[in-house]
Amino acid sequence: MAETIQLACTVARQVRDICAQHGNQPGELINILHEAQHLQGYLPEEMQRIIATQLGIPVSRVYGVVTFYTFFTMTPKGKHPISVCMGTACYVRGSEQLLDEFKRELGIGVGQTTPDGKFSLDSLRCVGACGLAPVVMIGQKVYGRLQAVDVKKILKELD
Repeated sequence: MAETIQLACTVARQVRDICAQHGNQPGELINILHEAQHLQGYLPEEMQRIIATQLGIPVSRVYGVVTFYTFFTMTPKGKHPISVCMGTACYVRGSEQLLDEFKRELGIGVGQTTPDGKFSLDSLRCVGACGLAPVVMIGQKVYGRLQAVDVKKILKELD
């Protein structure tokens, strides 16, 4: 059975306001999704339904955009979202070992969040900082030239 999530009335109202600010135009869907995701850090089904209704488009269209673009997410992220770059330069320089170390230290897999909600772990294809490979992004901060031994220190600083 699917879990039902109830958006707070204030969040639902804010989503409707975001849609209205963009003229309830279907062509503004990506911009609306960006702003809506910023409210809670993710786009739950109920939020997608509100957006679809406001824009007069099928929910499947909203869902298609959310699942197509990697910067949108339907699951809550941790307070400190960790993304390990697995692009070619990073991979060749050891990003797989970094990812394994984050998994081991946090006790979670890729796409998961720690039970306390502090950390979530993801991998991505390229950060665009190949000269600093291997690279990890935590929130908006880029950590470069990392080794597996650096993971514990970074997590301790964030805790």
